Amino acid sequence: MDAQPLQRPRTPIPTAAPVPPAQQPGPAALPTAIEARDFSFWYGANQALNGISLVIPDRRVTAFIGPSGCGKSTFLRSINRMNELIPGTRHQGDVTLRGESVYRGEVDVVGLRRRIGMVFQKSNPFPKSIYDNVAYGPRVNGLARKRADLDELVETSLRSAALWDEVSDRLHTSALGLSGGQQQRLCIARALAAQPDVLLMDEPASALDPIATQKIEELIYGLKQQYTIVIVTHNMQQAARVSDFTAFFYMGSLVEMGRTDLLFTTPKEDRTEAYITGRFG
Repeated sequence: MDAQPLQRPRTPIPTAAPVPPAQQPGPAALPTAIEARDFSFWYGANQALNGISLVIPDRRVTAFIGPSGCGKSTFLRSINRMNELIPGTRHQGDVTLRGESVYRGEVDVVGLRRRIGMVFQKSNPFPKSIYDNVAYGPRVNGLARKRADLDELVETSLRSAALWDEVSDRLHTSALGLSGGQQQRLCIARALAAQPDVLLMDEPASALDPIATQKIEELIYGLKQQYTIVIVTHNMQQAARVSDFTAFFYMGSLVEMGRTDLLFTTPKEDRTEAYITGRFG
């Protein structure tokens, strides 16, 4: 049994004066996980993104909002170069992960996508057991040398996705037998098992019922203690609940980005106010 640390008397912790909302830091004042610099993107002749420049802070939740077709999902998939799987696409500008370009020639794209995990709108579990779904990434990437290490990683990932208590007694049954909300949390566990730095989520709760949606939102809130999370959502109430920062996209351009509470209460741009008050979108 491990030795227990000695218990020391607790001393009162001084309470700092609260920081007024207007003085709390914006995204650029915090450690940076991802930065886009004048990033544009085309599907063939169609330009989908126009000179996007923004900073995504480390270990925070950043939400992308905007009407359908505004470019938010395109930009999300550009962060880990998923768009390159579509023929005829091209880009200008750059995206960096912790100061290093994700588009430089020598980047291992498979390794990049391990560092920047992705959870899609529709859950997509493999037609395998629950265990094998989560173990897939660690096996492919050589993250566990022994079966005991793999077992531990699978359990840790399922616990992080708030799913372990629901599936621990049926790990070797088909993942396709899970409910929709459970399948989506399994996909999150599968992404976490690859030990990413960043987790991208493209409308992860749009196909779920309210109870499953609440579980996903609670999970996102807890995961930001360890991960940088970027979420695309059409649900502005969801963005307000889960995110620290929000970026509003419109017609392929970034209109405004800032702290979520300020963007929703005192937006700087008329188009942002019109969107969040329901005048269009």
